Amino acid sequence: MTDPRKDWHRDTIAVRLAEDKSQFGENSEALFLTSSFVQPDAATAARRFAGEEEGYIYSRFTNPTVTSMEKRLAALEGAQACIGTSSGMAAIVLMCMGLLKAGDHVVCSRSVFGSTIKLLAGEFGKFGVQSSFVSQTDVAEWKAAIQPNTRLLFAETPTNPLTEVCDIRALADVAHAAGALLAVDNCFCSPALSQPIALGADLVIHSGTKYLDGQGRVVAGAICGPKDLIEGKFVPVMRSAGMSLSPFNAWVVLKGMETLGIRMRAQSDNALALATWLEAQPQVARVYYPGLKSHPQHALALQQQSGLGGAVLSFELQGADPQQARARAFHVIDHTQVCSITANLGDTKTTITHPATTSHGRLTEEQRQAAGISQGLVRVAVGLEHIGDLQADLARGLHSLA
Repeated sequence: MTDPRKDWHRDTIAVRLAEDKSQFGENSEALFLTSSFVQPDAATAARRFAGEEEGYIYSRFTNPTVTSMEKRLAALEGAQACIGTSSGMAAIVLMCMGLLKAGDHVVCSRSVFGSTIKLLAGEFGKFGVQSSFVSQTDVAEWKAAIQPNTRLLFAETPTNPLTEVCDIRALADVAHAAGALLAVDNCFCSPALSQPIALGADLVIHSGTKYLDGQGRVVAGAICGPKDLIEGKFVPVMRSAGMSLSPFNAWVVLKGMETLGIRMRAQSDNALALATWLEAQPQVARVYYPGLKSHPQHALALQQQSGLGGAVLSFELQGADPQQARARAFHVIDHTQVCSITANLGDTKTTITHPATTSHGRLTEEQRQAAGISQGLVRVAVGLEHIGDLQADLARGLHSLA
């Protein structure tokens, strides 16, 4: 009989795939809270530990709940396989440990998450991995940065917080021409809007903490990609290093994915309405949102993101002096009553933050300026509240600026 799942829509996959039921036939996926698994006999244990036979051994690297989450996310991304990790940053660490060695070179967007820059330039730099940071949107700059020892190109799209969109297919061509891999951080769009592998990317990185969970409950991460890389490069590192995803967090993300499509569409609609409103406010110098026609990569974004701009936007306040700009940004943030002041994103609750002092606060001022992150920039990750309430919440601070 033909497997009907190959024709399922992503919304159906998000609800139904990887329903591995226990002997009790539960409708909701089971949560296996156990550190280890009892083996039927010593010979079976030996075969399973040697990798000669499938079977669950120890939850650091084999757990049925985590497996269900991995299967579902891999299917949503159109990937052969997936490996869950304890966080999005742990996924990047696992990827680098599995792929890179001393003397290798990475080309990375200079607009990625601040912790990613610190990790590549600082921590992996200590172990002899070189990194070059380039423009998110200039494909020629990526190509010019390629060296004979380049093994990996890494981008996130849209970027945090300026929502710059890279051309995934063009970067994949650059990477493959150099014999390198392209990894794309897809946490801003999620597979509900974008599937980088279909555009030529080799690996997809996720912070499951964001839209996959969708309600700000747990920290989680994942890598999606070819089976040979997941099983041959990343599982051995996970087994030894242990940056594993807990069964409970995997279960929460698994349940969060069931509403992923409907949330992403609704939050994207809210974000477009809020971005359009912000563009009309005299206190706002510029709005960064891919769904706006004023965004420099608007057409590319809609092409790669299922016709939607996503749910994250940033706006720049009027005022050139950095100290004054920071004070004005703090004023707007502190006058909100609906938005949550937190650097997390992907929640059904709208969050607001000042990137220069939070998500990118550990960067040097030179690094922030290179990434275009000013003291007057405010980021909003739009949730599911009524749009009128969100507009009124931001208007309270904007309209009372001196």
